[in-house]
Amino acid sequence: MFTGLVEECGRVLALEPVGDGVRLRIAASTVLDDVTMGASIAVNGVCLTVVDFDDESFAIDAVPETMDRSSLGTLEPGSAVNLERSVRAHDRLGGHIVQGHVDGTTTITRVDSLDDGSFEYHFGLDEQTARYVVEKGSITVDGISLTVASLSDDAFSIAVIPHTASVTTLGERAVGDLVNLEVDVLAKYVERQLNLRQVNS
Repeated sequence: MFTGLVEECGRVLALEPVGDGVRLRIAASTVLDDVTMGASIAVNGVCLTVVDFDDESFAIDAVPETMDRSSLGTLEPGSAVNLERSVRAHDRLGGHIVQGHVDGTTTITRVDSLDDGSFEYHFGLDEQTARYVVEKGSITVDGISLTVASLSDDAFSIAVIPHTASVTTLGERAVGDLVNLEVDVLAKYVERQLNLRQVNS
């Protein structure tokens, strides 16, 4: 489990085929402080397992399902990625509950620069994902816990302060870029319980 508070931006060093999947090696520092084999690290919001590491980088394996359902397939050497270690029981939950299970991808449709130095990012939203999104609710974009600022049937926006833009990959994103989305898992559980109640009534 994660909180959506990015600890650092890493850089992809290499991608190499491993069977039908891909091994990514990522340069990092903060997330390596207590890294162990088998540790979970979210890479752009995707929960992945450390399979190798040294003093300056770590490697993870992404299976075809992960590559197909996330934006990881668009990465190349030099790409910036958001990194977060899994949360510990005594950590503050500063963002919201993030599983690292990407629900889908979308593209940035517009970026507005505001007078106070902040930004408003606009994204497309498909019907499958839209039913779990609420205005002023939480959503995870590339592993970043964010608040939905506005919402329509097929789009949403988020407000981003300068600090968030500077310490995450959002500051490097542009219109047309593909990002990972994870909706608030609480919405899924509520839907499931309501559906079961209707079936059993």
